[in-house]
Amino acid sequence: MLNVAIIGAGAIAPRHVEGYLQFQKRCKIVALCDLYPEKAEAMREKYGLDANVVNDYQELLHAGIDLVSVCMPPSFHAPVTIDFLHAGSHVIVEKPMAASLQECDDMIEAAQQSGKILSVVAQNRFREPMMKLKHVLDSGLAGKILHAQVDSFWWRGHSYYDLWWRGTWEKEGGGCTLNHAVHHIDALLWMLGSPSQVQAIMNNVAHDNAEVEDLSIALLRYSNGVLGQITSSVVHHGEEQQIIFQGQQARISAPWKIKASASAPNGFPLSNREIEQQIQQYYDQFPDLPYEGHTAQIDNVLGAIETGEPVLIDGISGRKTLELITSIYKSASTGETVQLPMSKDDPFYTVEGVRKNVPHFYEKSSHIENFAAQHITTGRFDAK
Repeated sequence: MLNVAIIGAGAIAPRHVEGYLQFQKRCKIVALCDLYPEKAEAMREKYGLDANVVNDYQELLHAGIDLVSVCMPPSFHAPVTIDFLHAGSHVIVEKPMAASLQECDDMIEAAQQSGKILSVVAQNRFREPMMKLKHVLDSGLAGKILHAQVDSFWWRGHSYYDLWWRGTWEKEGGGCTLNHAVHHIDALLWMLGSPSQVQAIMNNVAHDNAEVEDLSIALLRYSNGVLGQITSSVVHHGEEQQIIFQGQQARISAPWKIKASASAPNGFPLSNREIEQQIQQYYDQFPDLPYEGHTAQIDNVLGAIETGEPVLIDGISGRKTLELITSIYKSASTGETVQLPMSKDDPFYTVEGVRKNVPHFYEKSSHIENFAAQHITTGRFDAK
């Protein structure tokens, strides 16, 4: 039986609680921590947990905790994760992994030194449409990939950035590119790998209570000639997310959709039903997942602890995602075309370098400590 602690009792923490509660024969939540202990107390009562509540995570470093979920604002991810790894705990850290590539490297080093598991949350990988899309892509049935498109479309009202840590480069680490598109960018890298060049622009078009961007557009070039684009937004009504791959043989996507064209004598398109049916049959053969989302990732980490098998999403994967996001910020801030991989002497490698070089679209003049109710939406990127 593994002892679990959850650090941070904000909007995403219930996803972790509900996930762990699916595996009560394998683990038990024994501690909750939040700067505002009343939030942790409310969560303990809601879920009927027999857990200790503290407001300082350091009280738990040597309390026999086997596995920790870090659900704090991004600027705290690195120090808290590193402390628990060195204390002998495995760690699941929420997205984004950290506020800089240097912090990612420090976290990866701590995991290697301690021999403990570090897994970065990317729950969309653990959804059926995503898993099946990955299988289809790897099969080659769609042909050589020519173009990739990520639409990370979310909508957040003006008051969203009133919360004390949101909308600041210091505490949140960035805007929608870092904190909303991170899952879609992770999926793109998982499926297609890292690009070699990035060009980007960004702006804050609707939230004058935030320093950070609420809209960015990035163009990607891969070394094999593939082109890609990523739109990250919290100004899109409808919150419709998708990832689309255009192959030589067919278009495939999540949410799942397939279209295939054949050439008429004059070069105009005709529907290619044969290829569509072939790919659809391949897609349909994969069984449903026993768990999805956070629950599935928690299951993956528990299994890795129990068996010694690697996790699907480790610190290196989390770093690659942050590297692409950082390259978008660098290009959008400087106007440069950024070459990947980024070097350790790059000005954007450190937290200090990022904060020094990014624009502050607006200054945050006031804030609130907490919202009375925390209703969150997770979009329709995983729709079937």
